[in-house]
Amino acid sequence: MKNTVVALVYDFDETLSTTYMQDYVLIPELGMTPKTFWKKANQWSIDNCADQITGSMYYFMKTAREKGIKLTRENFSYCGTLVKYYKGVEEWFERINAYGKEHGLKIEHYVISSGYEEILAGTSIAKYLTGAYGCAFAFGEDGTPVWPARVVNYSTKVPYLSKINKGLGKLDDKLVNEYMEDGKRRIPFPRIIYFGDGMTDIPSMKLVKSRGGNAIAVYKPKSNHKEKAIKLLKDNRVNFALPADYSEGTAIDTVVKTILNKIATERDLDELKKKEDLKKSQK
Repeated sequence: MKNTVVALVYDFDETLSTTYMQDYVLIPELGMTPKTFWKKANQWSIDNCADQITGSMYYFMKTAREKGIKLTRENFSYCGTLVKYYKGVEEWFERINAYGKEHGLKIEHYVISSGYEEILAGTSIAKYLTGAYGCAFAFGEDGTPVWPARVVNYSTKVPYLSKINKGLGKLDDKLVNEYMEDGKRRIPFPRIIYFGDGMTDIPSMKLVKSRGGNAIAVYKPKSNHKEKAIKLLKDNRVNFALPADYSEGTAIDTVVKTILNKIATERDLDELKKKEDLKKSQK
């Protein structure tokens, strides 16, 4: 049985989940609404000339400390258990894996998110992920966050895509910039499908699409988010703009399966061509 590796790479917030992962439990625990928290966190970042992602991580630590709330890995993980997904997400992974297997494809799933790895670890879909790359905290002796250990924003998503492409580990920051021939890369870009929902995904979408892979802009069904996704399509940033419904028989399901069919067919055709080339060399 063939075992061609294909990577499905997802943003998380508003791509798989219905809103930001911190909004479900973490922010309410601080006694604030998501709207109020993000407004204050973003303003703190502006006032201190900080990157918004780094600034919001600090602001979580600062606010929790001021309110006497102890953030721990266990607390973050619990927040992950209450994440709500778009329709069909929790059944998506096993179904697509099975479909890939029927065509001799090994499907690997990755998340690259500005959300928190500590929350992702507690989600119901974590068990399906080959890799999860997100913001992460360094924890002190008392088990609470003391510093942003790793930050993922729109620009730093791209190196993680390259790590997936080259078959590198999460912390291989030096190797990711070293030259590697296309033929030696573990998952060529034509075998990568990227899912995202907005502006912060554009560099990743553009890279995957320009290198022969497929980028899909998803949007909340029956919402004005559709206009944003269609603009990405018009601007040639993505191959498809589709509603975020991952149920069987939906547009995303059909498009992804069709892409997988194409990958399998092209692989089989390449193998047939190699056999013919071998005949030539034997004469």
